[in-house]
Amino acid sequence: MQLEKLSQILRESGIVGAGGAGFPAYAKLDKRADTIILNCAECEPLFKVHRQILEKYAFEVVSALSEVAKTVGAERAIIGIKPTYTDAIDAVKAAIKAYPEVSVSYLPEIYPAGDEVILTYELTGRVIKPGNIPISVGVTVFNVETMYDIYRAINDKAPVTHKYVMVAGEVKNPSVLRVPIGTTHKELVTLCGGPTIKDAVYLVGGPMTGKIGTPHGTITKTTNAVILLPQDHYIVQRKTVNTTTGMKRAMSACCSCRMCTDLCSRNLMGSPINPQEFMHGISHNKVFDTKPFLNTFYCSQCGLCEMYSCMQGLSPASIIAEYRNGLRVKGITPPKEPEFSGVSDKRKYRKVPVARLVRRLGLTKYNVDAPITDKEITPARVTISLSQNIGAASHVIVKKGDTVEAGQLIATAPEDKLGVALHTPIGGRVREINKDFIIIEKIRK
Repeated sequence: MQLEKLSQILRESGIVGAGGAGFPAYAKLDKRADTIILNCAECEPLFKVHRQILEKYAFEVVSALSEVAKTVGAERAIIGIKPTYTDAIDAVKAAIKAYPEVSVSYLPEIYPAGDEVILTYELTGRVIKPGNIPISVGVTVFNVETMYDIYRAINDKAPVTHKYVMVAGEVKNPSVLRVPIGTTHKELVTLCGGPTIKDAVYLVGGPMTGKIGTPHGTITKTTNAVILLPQDHYIVQRKTVNTTTGMKRAMSACCSCRMCTDLCSRNLMGSPINPQEFMHGISHNKVFDTKPFLNTFYCSQCGLCEMYSCMQGLSPASIIAEYRNGLRVKGITPPKEPEFSGVSDKRKYRKVPVARLVRRLGLTKYNVDAPITDKEITPARVTISLSQNIGAASHVIVKKGDTVEAGQLIATAPEDKLGVALHTPIGGRVREINKDFIIIEKIRK
């Protein structure tokens, strides 16, 4: 297939990175890539979505992976997976026999093995320098569900209307469901038997990088999980500390022990991000040295510093995120030539095992099977966000009161801007349209 043709299919099908970032898939197609990596690291604690998709749809995923590699002219395609995902590995090994350019490579059982910088290094030995992306070293990375969406777009002409989401934690039947985009979090929990405790907190996304949500929030193309937790759970406590409180605690409690920096996943890869220097700077008002502040642009927001490393329970990642956003608002950009120290020779001793992380986060009781199901789910209404990807929002092409069919195009990719199309997962009537979302309801008989 020609690259331009595949790019058009992905853009018009609304395919974005389903692993969380939401980068439009068509924009990753690049002739400079000699290696395509399929990311099945699934490094967030509890997550079981991508390994189960890979096991169930190994042929489809491998077929699409091969097609993408051939289209961009890549020499090889590597499936990066952890050795404990045995069922998925067995399925893949059976599927790749007809695809000699596709191979399987094993990742260490560490967090965050799925970070593209770390993933690329572990699988190829290539080092992505600060401020760069994988294509700078000839690599392009896709995750499993994105590749499955690509297969369906190419072979079935099917746009992205549904998302695989894991529902876990304090629910009766932890599961991985295929749900229409725009379904509420509460509906997913109900489908899994309901909560097992009163006043459960909804964590949307992973325990490390997810955010506290609400029952009435809705599923987007980048939602991977909805996890219910008790209000007094460690993760909830860490994620509900506001920045002002976090700053005051840093000023009174930070002892400059360096644990946040010593275990920083990007610092160990040679990036100039130094959480300890940043925390010391803000807690002692040492703004004359701008380096630690400007280097916040190189934080990956993996969350290790505040969820695992800091013995004082401080919040480096959250404060860094807010500070960095403030720099961007003021028009400040990352240094053009950031420092790069090379991969640390101490890195092999400072990797964080996922099993230890699960215990530290108090998640052992929730680390149970979550079977995948493709059972048809049709909610009475969906609320579809117009901004589900990195880049510009989609342009609405339907009107309030219109009748639409399942799979119909309702918003187009913006011209000359990074973005993708949107399609409705259910048939019905357009109930509401505003600058943020479209509501579609089934027609009552």
